[in-house]
Amino acid sequence: MRTTFPEENCELGESRTATAQNTAEDEAKMKFPMVIRNRKSKVEVVIYGKSKGGERKKDGSVTQPYPFYRLCWRVAGQRKMKSFPHYADAKKAADETLKELAQGNQVSALTPGQARDALAAVQRLQAYYESTGRRVSLLAGISEYCDATANLNGSLREAVEGYRSNMATVKRMDVAKAVEEFIAGEEPRTKASDGKRPDLNPKYHYNRAIMLRRFAGAFQNTAVVELAKQPLDAFFASLGKVKSKSRNKRPVGSAKSRNHHRAAVRQFLSWAVRKDYLPANHRLNEADGLRPENGNTAEVGFYTPKEFNDLLEKAEGPMLALLAIGGLAGLRTAELLRLDWRDVWRVENHIEVTSGKAKTRQRRLVEIVPALAQWLEDFRDFTEGRIWTQHEVTFQQHFCELCEASKVPRKTNGLRHSFCSFGYALNGEVWTAQQAGHDPRMLHSNYKGLATKKEAQSWFAVSPAKAENVVSLSEATGGKRTGQ
Repeated sequence: MRTTFPEENCELGESRTATAQNTAEDEAKMKFPMVIRNRKSKVEVVIYGKSKGGERKKDGSVTQPYPFYRLCWRVAGQRKMKSFPHYADAKKAADETLKELAQGNQVSALTPGQARDALAAVQRLQAYYESTGRRVSLLAGISEYCDATANLNGSLREAVEGYRSNMATVKRMDVAKAVEEFIAGEEPRTKASDGKRPDLNPKYHYNRAIMLRRFAGAFQNTAVVELAKQPLDAFFASLGKVKSKSRNKRPVGSAKSRNHHRAAVRQFLSWAVRKDYLPANHRLNEADGLRPENGNTAEVGFYTPKEFNDLLEKAEGPMLALLAIGGLAGLRTAELLRLDWRDVWRVENHIEVTSGKAKTRQRRLVEIVPALAQWLEDFRDFTEGRIWTQHEVTFQQHFCELCEASKVPRKTNGLRHSFCSFGYALNGEVWTAQQAGHDPRMLHSNYKGLATKKEAQSWFAVSPAKAENVVSLSEATGGKRTGQ
């Protein structure tokens, strides 16, 4: 007897089959194993009949009775089998399995337990998507889990908990608000006790605040954590179109100015990491816009010996003392304005620049050359108090007025540049570096060959022609004479 199947699904195997309504007598007449194939996909399933047992195997053992029909098939290279007490159940399962195999469905490869786990996993991923908005496939989730745990000694959960305990939570903070917080937090560092150098130069703090506020203006309504490399590149590229508010109207986008902006932004980003406004692994410093540029070195401007003499002859009071020390001892302007009269006379034939007043925070003794000793001779009675008691802005204003009165063009940092240029030409690199508190390598690259030895001899020979110019010093400085 032959059972027929829909022609498009399967064809007869080697043995006869029975319908689901076959009687026990009919089932006894069937020949097993029964192979059922799909004509198009060439997949097949096999139904094995019940075993009566009693057959002797090659190893001498005897088979036991097995009162079930067995459905067997292969999927993903693995042999699968299910048992059924009735042929009708085995036949129904065979039709369903054959259809799934023909359609390429791999579900039949799963055991019931695996199928339950897979369904539960899919439901868990769906819940994750609904709560986070991130869609993850079952394969991607399992692959990432396996890759992560392969590199761990403990469990993935333990690793995550350990990471979270050591990783600060990033807070959202608007760039403009963060910049103002940074500026306000740095303000106390610009204060110092009288005559001492503060931790942070007030002028530097002022200029950096201008640059950071310009930076914040380019990122309005943006959180610090939202900063990205491309917008940073665009900001630095735009600096070339901005004009400075300073007197020289130099473009903010010059290489030197852009480098100053870069330094300010890097400091802000480092502070943002410490404040947990930015993750430590942000990588914004890798932006092309934050790479330093090699700008053209500015030309060093310095006074001639005649111009220096004209300035000294016109100067009076503390301005005279400071100009003489600046031109003949090479102190920086900030170091000059911190000087006390005791610093001038404490060490014989030397001016002591204490660590609290030096830019490098290292004490140094500056030799008082013969010409400087002559300019300072009339100030011997002043032993205490600051030489300049007013603000730096006032000093610069008075110096500009002095230059106009002397008909000498004012040169930026001209006194120190003059000392270094002429000192290098007359006494060499080592002596000049020690006097000026300068890096010898920078001294060599910036001042070598700018002046001749003859010009240098003239510079260090500038001496006073008269002494009347110190008459008003006591009232101007507030310094105390010996015995007062």
